[in-house]
Order: sequence, then structure tokens, then C-alpha cells
Amino acid sequence: MKLLIDENLSPRLADTIEDLYPGSRHIEECGLISASDDIIWSFARSNGFAILTKDSDFSDRGQLEANPPKVIWLRGGNCTTARANLVLRNAYERIRRFLESETETCLILFIQRQKLRS
Repeated sequence: MKLLIDENLSPRLADTIEDLYPGSRHIEECGLISASDDIIWSFARSNGFAILTKDSDFSDRGQLEANPPKVIWLRGGNCTTARANLVLRNAYERIRRFLESETETCLILFIQRQKLRS
């Protein structure tokens, strides 16, 4: 269950989830910063990664192509690395089932906004 973390998320996220998602890498570590979606898509497919992103581009593409890499789409605006980490930890079983599915191509996870304490 390794994730290729898109450039719209922090490179630090890979280290924070390594215990649950071993082998996960940020695209920066893979030399893919500013690479086209085509190159990132091909890299993920060739290297057994699911793409973790905050953009709809990869989700849309997964609908059109046969045998795509899986896409996990974090939705809900900007968030800290700690918040993304928490979302991925809380959704671990859901993500595991999704990645094992032979029919699903995109999993949408919503980032709930934290309530401010007064």
C-alpha cells in the first residue's frame, strides 16, 4: 500500500505515514517535481503506487483510462501535514479495501475543517 504523494501535499507527509503505508514517496523524492500529469501517471502505474492528491485531474483521468493507478483524492481545501496524516490514519481500513478492489479507481476522502475553540 504505497502512495505517490502529489506536489500539492507536503514532502514531510511520506515520513509521517511510513508505518501504515510503507514505501510511500513524495514526487519530489522521485525527481518528478513539476512533471506533467502524464509522467506522474505513468510513473505511478509502472512502480505500483496509488496517487494521493488534492487535485481533481487524476480522478478525472482515472475515469477515462483502463487499468489506471488508483487515486486517493483529499478534498476540503488546504490542510496541515498533521491533518492529512490524521485523515489517512483514520481511513486506513477504507483505503486498504479500496486498494484491494479490482473495480474502484478513485477514493474521495473529505478533510473536515477543525472547529476553532474560543
